[in-house]
Amino acid sequence: MANIKSAIKRIAIGKRNELQNKKYLSQIKTFIKKYLIVLDQYKNQPTNINLKFTLKQLDIVYSKIDKAKKCKALTKNTAARKKSALKNALIFKN
Repeated sequence: MANIKSAIKRIAIGKRNELQNKKYLSQIKTFIKKYLIVLDQYKNQPTNINLKFTLKQLDIVYSKIDKAKKCKALTKNTAARKKSALKNALIFKN
């Protein structure tokens, strides 16, 4: 256990930031799962309505990833890798 006042504060800040980062990462995982479900529906029934809904879900996921990157819950390379994988999943499903 830390004895120095600044070290005690840093431990508390680290715990607070960990909780905030978990919130962002959990949201990203949830929205990615929803996107993949919608993508499967589009794969099974490729209509314009399903495509629009899939692209809307993709925009939502991109937004959540960018928000996490802005708040430094994700690094820029991790965010870019996730976004690229999601876009490639859409391209290769067509």
